[in-house]
Amino acid sequence: MSRSDDTLASVPLHCVAHARAGDKGNRLNISVMPYDNDAYPVIAEQLTEQRVFELFAHRGATRVKRYDLPLLPALNFVIEDVLEGGVNGSLNVDGHGKSNSFLLLGMRVQVPQRFVRFAP
Repeated sequence: MSRSDDTLASVPLHCVAHARAGDKGNRLNISVMPYDNDAYPVIAEQLTEQRVFELFAHRGATRVKRYDLPLLPALNFVIEDVLEGGVNGSLNVDGHGKSNSFLLLGMRVQVPQRFVRFAP
């Protein structure tokens, strides 16, 4: 491994991970999985409940709970009261699902360059 592989890069999360989203009522569930398993601890250190809560606060989030799944490796976030009443109650087009997972994937993280799969 060269020294350039360890140079830190500040990139949107989607450059190093992908996500899946789901919803139930007014609760959003987003799972984040790094493309490279070795990136998991680096990402886990930065994707805190507090940081994710702050990202979704403008949408009315009242609580974020993170579940660590290191054997997958993945992080699962359950975000409360963020869907403006849920799929049936919201006037938003896709006020759940993909649009919200991409909001999280836009969060900047600092990772060694070797984990960056896509240019920002």
